[in-house]
Amino acid sequence: MQHTSARTGTRPGNRDDSRAPGRAPRRPPAASTGGRSRLPRYWFAERLLSVLSGHRPVHWMLGHTIGHAYEQLVRLAPGAPLSTNGLRPVLRHCDEYVPRPGVIEAFARITAGDRVRAMAFRLEQGPDLRWRCAAVELGGERLEAGV
Repeated sequence: MQHTSARTGTRPGNRDDSRAPGRAPRRPPAASTGGRSRLPRYWFAERLLSVLSGHRPVHWMLGHTIGHAYEQLVRLAPGAPLSTNGLRPVLRHCDEYVPRPGVIEAFARITAGDRVRAMAFRLEQGPDLRWRCAAVELGGERLEAGV
């Protein structure tokens, strides 16, 4: 028995998109996880989230921080300020403000279940053109070294 199907170009009555059944909708490359992970703000937000939620050790950020930012993370990480009752926090959105070339002030929205948290951080570009984290803030509480 041979199965043939005729494509009529119509969609089922309950479908309003053009994707095939069982397939996720297509996203533009800039909005995809792969595209956004190349942006410094998303790359650092994911790393900071992993450290501050207790899923990665703080030394994972060694070489990606400048000034007192690493000591700041060493003090914060043991308390896992972004951990929430066994739910793994997820980076939902991250945006940036560029006050001058070579500096990014980024802010991120993080969710875990129905809880939403905020994280802000500053990135500075060195002479080698690599970005490094210089400061971190969580939920309005300034988390600076030496304070």
